[in-house]
Amino acid sequence: MITLLVVPLLLPWVLPPLARRTAERVRPDIALWAVATSTAALALGVAACLGTLLLPLALRLPVLAALAHLLQPVQAGPASLVFCASVLAGGAIAVSLTAGARGARAELRRLRAVRKLVAGMPEAGGLCVVDDERPDAFALPGWMRRSDRIVVTAGMLRALDPGEREALLGHERAHLAGRHHLFLSVAQLAGWCHPALAAVVPVVSFAAERAADEAAARACGDRRLAARAVGRAALAAASLRGGLQAPTAAARGTTGPVPARVKALLAQAPVRRVVPALLAMALLCTAAGASALGGAVWLHRGVEVAQGEHPSD
Repeated sequence: MITLLVVPLLLPWVLPPLARRTAERVRPDIALWAVATSTAALALGVAACLGTLLLPLALRLPVLAALAHLLQPVQAGPASLVFCASVLAGGAIAVSLTAGARGARAELRRLRAVRKLVAGMPEAGGLCVVDDERPDAFALPGWMRRSDRIVVTAGMLRALDPGEREALLGHERAHLAGRHHLFLSVAQLAGWCHPALAAVVPVVSFAAERAADEAAARACGDRRLAARAVGRAALAAASLRGGLQAPTAAARGTTGPVPARVKALLAQAPVRRVVPALLAMALLCTAAGASALGGAVWLHRGVEVAQGEHPSD
């Protein structure tokens, strides 16, 4: 059973190259859903397997020792190997929880700071203009859609011409309409669970930016204008370091591999198509789920045997 529970811990290493290929070749909104869903599924498998592998160590605690006879299947294999795997699982869980707590605390701190900055500011159609010379713009999600805000600095507005401003604002509106902050938050949570999934976070961010780029291009009816807005906004933001400290979930139009985004906008609009990478990700998630489910069924069967409900084979 230990082998079944280790497989979902190894499968996430296959996802980063598949995710990058998907983000490059599949229509951005489809790629965003596919990569984020696969990341979340693999993270759940990792969490479930680590929790199960931790049981032999947890059952050494006096308060849980009485249950040890019911979970004998987890002890399958040499005792030293099982104990070592359990200790490693405990260490991995501790590292993940620590990273998650620190990251969540930093994200909440940045979110509170930005909300405090825009609180009480005049806004028109959800747009807040901050009197700051540093060029910056991002979509700030609210607890409800009516409290969503687009935050843009005066420096960014001065860096763009009217058409480029409208394209940039269309980009940020697309982030809010598509609830891209949820995809980014899920990817960030998954990244705290497993180092391989952390490598997928930039891919999810890129897919979200590309989806917003395409929405902005459709809204303004000019792909070259959208590409120019993305490029000039990124150059303006890079010219002055230290923009507003927004949380990761507040998607920025100036982030990600900007040259790749501009190149994609100058090319033909992406078409809906399924490539082998999509199928591979589906198979990857299926394999992880089947392995975790197999381990759970084996554990449940062993518990029933220990309780005397079924004879052992």
